Amino acid sequence: MPKTERSYVFRPNQLKFWDICFFAPPQDIKLLFLKWLRDRLDVQHVLRSEKVSLKVTETQELGMEVTPSLLPVLTDTQGFRSEGFDPQVYWENLGTRLLGRVVLFTEVVATTMDLFGGWMLQLPEEVGLIAIAARQTQGKGRGRNAWISPKGSAMFTAHVCIPLHSELGRCIPFIQHLVPLAVVEAVLSLPGYEDIDLRVKWPNDIYYSGLMKLGGALVTSTLMGTTFHVLIGCGFNVSNSNPTICINDIIQRHNRENGTDLQPFRIDQLIARTLTQFEDFLHTFQTQGPNGVLPLYYKRWLHSGQQVRLWREDGPVAHIVGLDNCGFLQVQQEDDVIISVQPDGNSFDMLRNLIVTKQH
Repeated sequence: MPKTERSYVFRPNQLKFWDICFFAPPQDIKLLFLKWLRDRLDVQHVLRSEKVSLKVTETQELGMEVTPSLLPVLTDTQGFRSEGFDPQVYWENLGTRLLGRVVLFTEVVATTMDLFGGWMLQLPEEVGLIAIAARQTQGKGRGRNAWISPKGSAMFTAHVCIPLHSELGRCIPFIQHLVPLAVVEAVLSLPGYEDIDLRVKWPNDIYYSGLMKLGGALVTSTLMGTTFHVLIGCGFNVSNSNPTICINDIIQRHNRENGTDLQPFRIDQLIARTLTQFEDFLHTFQTQGPNGVLPLYYKRWLHSGQQVRLWREDGPVAHIVGLDNCGFLQVQQEDDVIISVQPDGNSFDMLRNLIVTKQH
């Protein structure tokens, strides 16, 4: 049904929290998820969680309480309309087997990552759950960084299960490299878009050339038994020219400079294409290991042969060699010794060609 605004106003920037709408066209997956969900609701039909609890209802109820920590999930979405998400466009562009097949969409939320609580550790593997928002008020980045998430950005968090005793399960940090690569390939794999200058920056950023950041990924994992439950948070600029630049700006510039007529992207279209690429990369990695994805990764990244300094501006000089099998950055020092730099504790300062310890 059509969206109507709720009474709660998020005062810091006057954005309102809206209901969450539930979509899952495959009927068997929809029934599986709803049964799983309803088995875990309390007497008030609420799925309790540490940060955001979800009240499951078919339609909006008169006087229903809506707060940043209690949001309704509407299961009857007939007549749904939103500028930020068209389910038909999303499904037409989604080519996954599991990932992103169950959608929770909301117009505004603090961060999509908070919609996943401890209950995700019990999610059936067949449920590829994703939370998508048109806007976030407290988007998360690495460490304590915040990501500005205005209208026009693609913002989502997806849940994926990775077996511990698998190729990727043995080097789980590699996932954060596959996410930005999937975003870049979502654009460049379309005929005509191959020369759009989108690049990957180690460890988890999306860049326009080597000039401006367009977005990035935040990946967290929890081991439950022999399964990693991985949350993939991702945000990138699609049609918002501020605060930096967006993909559609780059396409428009490309059209002017090359006399082409490439069409701009929709947010729902690119999220679906990103998930499709990402699931393909997961399958390739699981069957072929790192060497199955590294050639494409090196083709898209910014760093081949780049000279950097380590730890401080007057630190030792080194040259980037590539990634090791765990996804750590390999650099060769002047004495030819090759060392690995872990992504979780370090950051790449592009402006200064400096690898520094990440501040938390």
